[in-house]
Amino acid sequence: MSAPRSVRCLRQAVRSLSTRPVAPRYLPRQAPCASHVATRSFSNASRAYKGILPDTDEPTLKDREPLHEVKDPTPIEIEEYHERADHYLEELVSRAEELAEEKEGVDVEYSAGVLNIVYPPNGTYVVNKQPPTKQIWLSSPISGPKRFDWVMLGESQQQKEGAASGDWIYLRDKTSLTTLLRKELGITVGEESTRP
Repeated sequence: MSAPRSVRCLRQAVRSLSTRPVAPRYLPRQAPCASHVATRSFSNASRAYKGILPDTDEPTLKDREPLHEVKDPTPIEIEEYHERADHYLEELVSRAEELAEEKEGVDVEYSAGVLNIVYPPNGTYVVNKQPPTKQIWLSSPISGPKRFDWVMLGESQQQKEGAASGDWIYLRDKTSLTTLLRKELGITVGEESTRP
């Protein structure tokens, strides 16, 4: 007993795929399978990419501008520094006070621009502004002392105009103050507090 016509066509297509070099082209229709639509083979071989103009190649990865390479602080005027640092610290105080209401043993004190957060079992965190250097300083019982500069992130050619955001970054190890506070205290400040 012979196999149904559709099974024969499928077997024939599989045989022709295994004997032909794999290329992203349509296979020619076979006479016995004229009723079926031509199949397309797929290739996992990498293809050569071209740039925008026909005679140019796509730039190599190292020639591209990195999305978030942080080397230097973003230059800001002292007024902008005070505005950004005050806003950040006010939000941090608010989040820390919420944490103190939720968790027993947490104590928050903010006086003369210095924020102390007692967070058992870690210890005491001290956060304060340093206007002469335009930094926010943090003393953490876990990660130690760090000095954070204001850095704009996402200002590159690949980013949409106006899509840049900023954060307080420790330039030695590229740590974000926002990320460090979230990891060590469970407090989310800044743009990340609005994310789901």
